[in-house]
Amino acid sequence: MMKDLAFNKNDDQLRLMVSELKTRWNAVSLGGGKKKIEKLHSQGKMTARERIAYLLDKDRDQIEIGAFAGDGMYEEHGGCPSGGVVVVLGYIKGRMAIVVANDATVKAGAWFPITGKKNLRAQEIAMENRIPIIYLVDSAGVYLPMQDEIFPDKENFGRIFRNNAIMSSMGITQISAVMGSCVAGGAYLPIMSDEALIVDKTGSIYLAGSYLVKAAIGEDIDNETLGGATTHCEISGVTDYKSADDSSALTTIKNIVDKIGDMPVAGFNRTKPAAPNKDPKEIYGIIHPENAKPFSTREVIERLIDNSEFEEYKAGYGQTIITGYARVDGWAVGIVANNREVTKSRSGEMQFGGVIYSDSADKATRFIANCNQKKIPLVFLQDVTGFMVGSRSEHGGIIKDGAKMVNAVSNSVVPKFTIIVGNSFGAGNYAMCGKAYDPRLIAVWPNAKLAVMGGAQAAKVLLQIEKASLKSKGEVITPEKEKALLEKIESRYDRQTSPYYAAARLWVDAIIDPLDTRKWISMGIEMANHAPIEKRYNPGVLQV
Repeated sequence: MMKDLAFNKNDDQLRLMVSELKTRWNAVSLGGGKKKIEKLHSQGKMTARERIAYLLDKDRDQIEIGAFAGDGMYEEHGGCPSGGVVVVLGYIKGRMAIVVANDATVKAGAWFPITGKKNLRAQEIAMENRIPIIYLVDSAGVYLPMQDEIFPDKENFGRIFRNNAIMSSMGITQISAVMGSCVAGGAYLPIMSDEALIVDKTGSIYLAGSYLVKAAIGEDIDNETLGGATTHCEISGVTDYKSADDSSALTTIKNIVDKIGDMPVAGFNRTKPAAPNKDPKEIYGIIHPENAKPFSTREVIERLIDNSEFEEYKAGYGQTIITGYARVDGWAVGIVANNREVTKSRSGEMQFGGVIYSDSADKATRFIANCNQKKIPLVFLQDVTGFMVGSRSEHGGIIKDGAKMVNAVSNSVVPKFTIIVGNSFGAGNYAMCGKAYDPRLIAVWPNAKLAVMGGAQAAKVLLQIEKASLKSKGEVITPEKEKALLEKIESRYDRQTSPYYAAARLWVDAIIDPLDTRKWISMGIEMANHAPIEKRYNPGVLQV
């Protein structure tokens, strides 16, 4: 394709964003820092990431879930890099599994509120896709200064053990290795797994440690005798395998997983994988890093799909959404993408790129139904500013057409995967399968923005509210003060629309390099293929 000055500027800026992403990942991957890592090594223990690297197959792809969980949060408590737990989807002896490893370099692996949320996300992935889940336990338990935010609610700490029980009933393999502390309520997690290992001298399991036992019942006992490997492998029978060290425990897990039998599959269509004919690296120059200018969404799609071959559905109708069939790494997919080009309706009316109009919502709804009928996984490429507003749209029934699309997304029974490639604003986030609509995986590119509305519009609305509040208090708003207020509001709002803000709160699973998009979609569909579809698609009361 022709590479002009604008292309080169876009390319430079997006590459800088990708470079920042890698720099920030390098920082969070150190967990509690180099000194804490050295202390762990001195105890004969691996770090969480070292354990996962040892366990997973070296020659296969893997993806990390929630690397930026907790980013910028809990600063008054010293921070919580990666939420104090590392979650990776990969392969063990050729079998796909999700691994959850407490990071003992972060507050001794204590559970912050975001830690619980991230663990629940890992379990959700295992349950939805019927894949084994491996827990590498090394945790001091609930972070007590924040216990009120992690202990009692439905989506808090206790939900994890409920999920253990549910997965057991579903026949999903759960294996736990106790590689450090495992105390109080957390002691139930490994024991509610199918099989539990414990590392001699470093692993321990008990409901109450020696200090609490002394305080509660006056008994003098050391932690190793109370709940060490010998106790639980030879006396209580709580654990199944006694391992000499971390590597021995991880090798045992590999050998167990290697013998798991085959399960039924969903049967999604796959042929021999092929690379795109058009260079994926050109995506950097096609899209505008600030999501401010139109670009050809079709050109982006053609750099993500096998052989750059796209069978477009209703190409001339509802043009602000692009729909069609393609393959990604051999897997058949149905793509629903917001079109960022400015188009014209049949009546000659200009249609803004990234906006959902009635006809585009209608087209997407029909296409989603078709993919469900044909058992084709859906890929949503989000770059949406919302639904069209104004009298023409309201009189044309935009609310009903939008509701039909939301209904179709909500009731879809084929797996859905969402990549936010630009804007994700308002109800457009919902219609294009945002986090609330159960995508099996959801990732964002580094230029993405997530909010209820665009920054410029939101800042003006918030400014009017702030000015009205100040005027009610008798304050005079000078032009200088208004400018300062606007800059303050824009700064705060921009921070909240950042992909890192979203990733910190697990609104998305990851921020990814656009060049990793094919890997995420392919591994996601392979993962979803482990879970047969057990119900028929029914769009509900708002029929297609």
